[in-house]
Amino acid sequence: MIECKSIIKKYGERTVLDIPSLKIEKGERVALTGSNGSGKSTLLKIISGIIPFEGELSTEGKLLYMPQKNIPFDMTVLSNVTFSMTGKRKEKEEKAFEALKKTGLDALYKKNACVLSGGEQARLALARILVLHCDILLLDEPTGAVDIEAEELIEKIISDYINEKNRTLILSTHSPLQAKRLTDKVLMLDKGKIAEDSSSEEFIHSPKTQFGKKFIDMWRVF
Repeated sequence: MIECKSIIKKYGERTVLDIPSLKIEKGERVALTGSNGSGKSTLLKIISGIIPFEGELSTEGKLLYMPQKNIPFDMTVLSNVTFSMTGKRKEKEEKAFEALKKTGLDALYKKNACVLSGGEQARLALARILVLHCDILLLDEPTGAVDIEAEELIEKIISDYINEKNRTLILSTHSPLQAKRLTDKVLMLDKGKIAEDSSSEEFIHSPKTQFGKKFIDMWRVF
């Protein structure tokens, strides 16, 4: 479970996030959506514990966070995956190969990860997650730098990983259709505040605010 109370994040005099109350139950799949600068990434960073904030936050279970920009280590693709793993080398490499096969990167295991394309680096970041245990998965626009074919693969990987042990998912995305495919609930942020809180189905077909309606219309999801 994740519970936020009176969460405020400021940069100087500018308030970029103001969340009076938010609770996400174990096993929930939640999408954070909204325009650029609405506070989606900031909220994920706060929940992951990597930036300071005002207010109260409590989480239960191990979290894994994948940022919007994935910077690989200057080493092979395989070594990038095994880097955070524990155990014997052979066991780690076998598990890493399984993850690379799932992400379609197994043929590139000897390649230096720094020369991968943006889409390949996004899949590598997911492979690094697949070999680790977590209870809560935080993803910041995981398909922002990939084409449609790679997006389908990444979404399947995410879905399978979440379903495996009924993990909690919090996903930042600009796409209401992706929110519908991967999550059950949508939180729309506008200027750092929660403007809408509804099921992903309701958000697409019956947004509650004018901002939500404009957002859906711009995506032409009907």
